[in-house]
Amino acid sequence: MLLTDTHTHIYYHAGTNKLQEYLQRCLDNHIERLFLPNVNSASIKPVFDTVAAYPEHCFPMLGLHPCDVKENYIDELNNIQKSLENNKVHAIGEIGLDLYWDKSTLEIQKDAFRTQVQWAKDLNLPIDIHCREAFTELFELLEELHDEKLFGILHCFTGTLEQAQHAIDLGFALGIGGVVTFKKAGLDNVVREIDLKHIVLETDAPYLAPVPYRGKENESSYLVYVAQKVADLHAMSIEEVAEITTANSKRIFGI
Repeated sequence: MLLTDTHTHIYYHAGTNKLQEYLQRCLDNHIERLFLPNVNSASIKPVFDTVAAYPEHCFPMLGLHPCDVKENYIDELNNIQKSLENNKVHAIGEIGLDLYWDKSTLEIQKDAFRTQVQWAKDLNLPIDIHCREAFTELFELLEELHDEKLFGILHCFTGTLEQAQHAIDLGFALGIGGVVTFKKAGLDNVVREIDLKHIVLETDAPYLAPVPYRGKENESSYLVYVAQKVADLHAMSIEEVAEITTANSKRIFGI
């Protein structure tokens, strides 16, 4: 069995013993591929330090998180773009829109998103999208930017079946994480209806730990709980879920 965590911030522990412990627990649970989303210019170094330490298991992305799109966002984008010119990455991310924390930055969030989508198109890379309380605005942007070069993952998907289908129609896979294990979230009912060819698995560690660790620090080894829940919803084995979702991740990331 080979599982892929398509979105983990395990690099927050770069240079510590915790990183080695976390990664070993991943390997013990057959999670051998971890994709690391960047959030701002300060996180570039820990991302690549982690990749350098575990090049067979950790794979980098570069992008500016929407919550880090502030007055200095042009400088942030320039710094990230310079790193992009000097490093191999497998996606532009995480990028997107977040109206939960700050609605006042929507226009510059959109501008940063457009810029980074163009990077992805120029480099033939997928994008890894963060969307929180902004589905309407995000879909308007994706419709505007839609072409054969735009593809990727809608990370930490928690929307409706209609929103899921809209994302799929636009060429995106759905990143399913710990929320699918939450009893009252309703995501389980959506995931049950989605063909697994459109799903990849993720943890978003250290956030959104699945049941039975809900409310505690998440880690990538907990991906097995997400995979098992998806397997239960689709009445198949966890091994089958691992095979299908890892194949999907290879198709998207090209590795």
